[in-house]
Amino acid sequence: MTTPRFLQGAFAFEGQGLDKPALLHPSLTYTVPEGVTGQVLYVRAGNSSDELATVVLAFDGTPARWLPVGAKQDMHVSLRVVEDLLAGSTVEIHYSAPAGVSGTLVVDCGLVEV
Repeated sequence: MTTPRFLQGAFAFEGQGLDKPALLHPSLTYTVPEGVTGQVLYVRAGNSSDELATVVLAFDGTPARWLPVGAKQDMHVSLRVVEDLLAGSTVEIHYSAPAGVSGTLVVDCGLVEV
């Protein structure tokens, strides 16, 4: 039995530097419940700005997967079975962009509890 979970929405951002990821929005946080294992299945994103932005998956507060989204472009990355997330693990969607760049990132991240 699996249960799908989603982190999604459209969120304004202001870049602080490509090397300075920050939480995109507090609602883009997921903690794996006790008694199950979680997996990130995919990440899709679109970037409204004229510059490269990056969606960053952070596991337990540490940036782990950097997924570039080109200027006025979108991306889709399948991540199924890349790693298991144990109970109590946290996934957050961060972003990074060049300093001073602003725009909107549309994010859809699908997870599953097993």
